[in-house]
Amino acid sequence: MNQPESRRKLRHLGLAALLVAAFSLFPAWGAIAAESAEPGVLRATLDNGLRVIIVRNALAPVVTTQVNYLVGSDEAPEGFPGMAHAQEHMMFRGSPGLSADQLAAISADMGGAFDADTQQSVTQYFFTVPAHDLDLALHVEALRMADVSDSEALWRKERGAIEQEVAQDLSSPDYVFYSRLLAAMFKGSPYAHDALGTRASFDRTTGAMLKAFHDRWYAPNNALLIIVGDVRPEQTLAKVKALFGGIPERPLGKRPAIELAPVTAQTLRLDTDQPYGMAVLSFRMPGYDSPDYAATEVLADVLSSERGKLYDLVPQGKALSAGFSLSAFRQSGLGFAAGAFPKGGDAQALLKEMRRILGNYAKSGVPPDLVDAAKKHELAGAEFQKNSISGLASAWSQAVAVEGLSSPEDDVRAIQAVTVADVDRVARRYLDFDHAITAVLTPKASGKPVAAKGFGGAESFAPQRVGKVKLPAWAQRDLTRLAIPASTVHPVVSVLPNGLKLIVQPETISRTVSLYGHIDNRPALEQPKGQEGVDDVLDQLFSYGSQRLDRVAFQRALDAIAADESAGTDFSLRVLKENLAQGIRLLADNELHPALPAAAFKIVRSQVASSAAGQLQSPDYLSGRALTAALFPKHDPTLRQTTPASVSSLSIDDVKNYYRRVFRPDMTTIVVIGDVEPAAVKAEIEKYFGAWTAAGPKPEVHLPRVPPNRPAAAVVPNTSRVQDQVTLAETLALTRFDPDYYALELGNHVLGGAFYATRLYRDLREQKGLVYYVDSSFQLGKTRGLYMANYACDPSKVAKARAIIVRDLEQMRSSPVSADELLRAKTLLLRQVSLGEASVDRIAAGLLARAVLGLPLDEPMLAAKRYVALTAKQVQAAYAKWLSPARLVQVTEGPAP
Repeated sequence: MNQPESRRKLRHLGLAALLVAAFSLFPAWGAIAAESAEPGVLRATLDNGLRVIIVRNALAPVVTTQVNYLVGSDEAPEGFPGMAHAQEHMMFRGSPGLSADQLAAISADMGGAFDADTQQSVTQYFFTVPAHDLDLALHVEALRMADVSDSEALWRKERGAIEQEVAQDLSSPDYVFYSRLLAAMFKGSPYAHDALGTRASFDRTTGAMLKAFHDRWYAPNNALLIIVGDVRPEQTLAKVKALFGGIPERPLGKRPAIELAPVTAQTLRLDTDQPYGMAVLSFRMPGYDSPDYAATEVLADVLSSERGKLYDLVPQGKALSAGFSLSAFRQSGLGFAAGAFPKGGDAQALLKEMRRILGNYAKSGVPPDLVDAAKKHELAGAEFQKNSISGLASAWSQAVAVEGLSSPEDDVRAIQAVTVADVDRVARRYLDFDHAITAVLTPKASGKPVAAKGFGGAESFAPQRVGKVKLPAWAQRDLTRLAIPASTVHPVVSVLPNGLKLIVQPETISRTVSLYGHIDNRPALEQPKGQEGVDDVLDQLFSYGSQRLDRVAFQRALDAIAADESAGTDFSLRVLKENLAQGIRLLADNELHPALPAAAFKIVRSQVASSAAGQLQSPDYLSGRALTAALFPKHDPTLRQTTPASVSSLSIDDVKNYYRRVFRPDMTTIVVIGDVEPAAVKAEIEKYFGAWTAAGPKPEVHLPRVPPNRPAAAVVPNTSRVQDQVTLAETLALTRFDPDYYALELGNHVLGGAFYATRLYRDLREQKGLVYYVDSSFQLGKTRGLYMANYACDPSKVAKARAIIVRDLEQMRSSPVSADELLRAKTLLLRQVSLGEASVDRIAAGLLARAVLGLPLDEPMLAAKRYVALTAKQVQAAYAKWLSPARLVQVTEGPAP
């Protein structure tokens, strides 16, 4: 579900490292008039200082707009670290000429793909919409740039939601660690805190303060507008000038000086609710402004290479995972090596190994071939950016608004100019142990689930249903008509003699090819009794190469063609088109002839067993198991669990036998998408996968049907959290193939899916401020169905929020939705057809999911026709037939009661 949020750009390395971005001034672009020296790119600067970049990308009839304001947590007033974040939230509470209800309705009617984030130096607002709705998205952004409704009454409502977001992040040990790392690494500077803010500062914030902040920084001369998609650049620029040109430029506030004191070496120690621990070595690194930044990027890639010494700790059995991450601001940055260790493992021994490895790199230099591989992957990555309209817009925003470059290509060119000597120099300079910050996150069990004594009492609220929202005249005509969009996806399907299904979708937006495959499987049904966890062991062994190429040689072959590959029951390949044949050969070699070395098996078995021990005590696992146990019968296959004993009893023959049973061509679907000819792709797949055979009958992979669940409640203590995470769920006696699926899904888009335009968000967040997010979904497969609702809030608000959800569900059962709500849900779903084709990955994922489930590949178009025909009475009848709120199971994970 899309929602405004301060995302702070997470990059995952086992440990979630928040990627912060630095304040930047725009590079000089020359004349004020439009410029178009780059193919498909048009630049302009309006008279009021607004910078505009328009990039044509015709992957789908979709466009993304991103407005970047050069203001973030760096500019927050002293004592109010979340001021920029708070203003980001308030931009969704309306502006003069555009109420919050109108903004929510318009955003939903355009497909519901909108978002926002606040970083260190920039605040960004995103829309991804069908191309014919571009005028509407631009109109919204122009009104919000011109003014905002930062009233005290609106801020009082939004404050509850943003304080729930604070509680959500403070419930994450990874976030708590990162905030402490920032404070230690950048003490006394604006970089010492991120954009989130604190409850205490929000309690002191007023609507007037927020309005002054908007007027000081939200100016056209402090903004960059990025537009990417299926547009005509010159015509689009004319629209921008008409809508934004009349907004006056404003004097800007004074930006803070960034004065960095030397780093004091120290050790941070924290508990974590993860099933594993993390050992971290952190260093201050160059920022975007530094001439060393490109070499530092390459160094980070080298240190993260699976052929590097850090990753070697994993196959040696000294770490569960290991690598290196880099985050940057404008004038500085931080890099850290992170290694995962099992619960009860020796963090100090792991830290000693990591120091030895990094010290050797700093002293003796890095392998030249890893520098070459890193540069090749960066070059290929630039080509893959073209495969997503919104992703390409984000790449332009990152390069120009955050890093201060002229285009994403600038970073690629800088990286290509990096030499081995450059990388060795930055390693010697910045891998400085005398000024490093060490951290150890130790896994801590929080207690077993306990049965709850009911649901906290009944709550009674009169629903505050919003009447028909009268749209502004400029939005009325385009958003009140239902039109089924044309699809641009027309795949070629074939089945090989061995039963493998191949789906090919040609796309020429880039010189790349992506392959995604899935083997239909169900470990809960296919693992022999007493061998639970054999699937996890096998999955990890795929990284050890093939029978032809060992682990390092296999990775070297991938690096030579700048390919990314993974094998298993879900497998994939991303490669430049000229290297497709070699990529498919390597993938097939790994998938069909995995090495499965005996020595590696012993190490992986030990790693999986120790991970299972931590998993069995982790709050997230216990919450999921409590939910499963409450929903399904006592001996349901989904209740089987991997234990240290079951993993330790495995032999290499058990793993090989499981592989032979599960990995079958007649259970496999492959989707290939990119700059290809279907016949040529089929020939390559037949060449490398055609000889693959299966023996015996197909295994059973479909779970048995289940009876209706009984109501139940459980609480899972988690001492790391300050906020409760709540899941409500019930089993449904229908599958994905029941005709009522469409009525239920249409009704669910009245309940949720488009922020304040939907009932749950309006009732729980906009009106009450009880939650930061709430999600509602149907999970329907071939044999089972579930309804689920998720939210997070303060423990004292759990019962009240649940009561509102139950009330809204009962109302869906007892009375028809309004004509306005029904039209909005239909409009939202129809526009999502086009949005689902706005990236290569989304197209491929949709085709693969539909093929595996047994749906027609053009199901989105067929569904659109069904949605248009549905009535409010049919939606009500489906909810009355299938939903029973009285049977909801509730599992709460949070602070001990």
